[in-house]
Amino acid sequence: MRYAAFLRAVNLGRNRRVTGAQLKALFEEAGAEDVATFRTSGNVVFEAPRDMTKKLESHLENALGHDMAIFLRSANQLKAMAAHEPFPAHELNASKGKLQVLLLRSKPSAAKQKQALALATDEDRLAFGARELYWLPSGGTMNSTLDQKALGQLIGQATQRTQGTIEQLFAKFFV
Repeated sequence: MRYAAFLRAVNLGRNRRVTGAQLKALFEEAGAEDVATFRTSGNVVFEAPRDMTKKLESHLENALGHDMAIFLRSANQLKAMAAHEPFPAHELNASKGKLQVLLLRSKPSAAKQKQALALATDEDRLAFGARELYWLPSGGTMNSTLDQKALGQLIGQATQRTQGTIEQLFAKFFV
């Protein structure tokens, strides 16, 4: 099976610098095949007979000296993410921000989803996917007033990419 791995907190801070070549080598050492990286934000595509999340996280932690959360998606899951339209076109067009995808370990309970969606405003729209939370800020994410700390407590550990990155990665490696 072909997978896309999205690593959390790669290349953030001096002690978390990892090149694409290093990631590729580390994934291969852990048993992944046909490994390729995409951009420098911790996106890795590979072949494996089964979900290797735990094995990869352990191997990366041992090799790099710090924890490295991985959010794995199969080809079918990535296809669904790339095609998902969580907001109407007129809202996307009206926004000056980029559609963000927060990849989650698992979908939160209905109660936590309701609480998370209650944090949305007209400037920061939110919608859940299968194991993703889609966020449409009206401008840049750094200027957002969304309570990201409260959101993080509700949805758990996540990593963030733009919808454009998801679509481009899918088109390059899975079509």
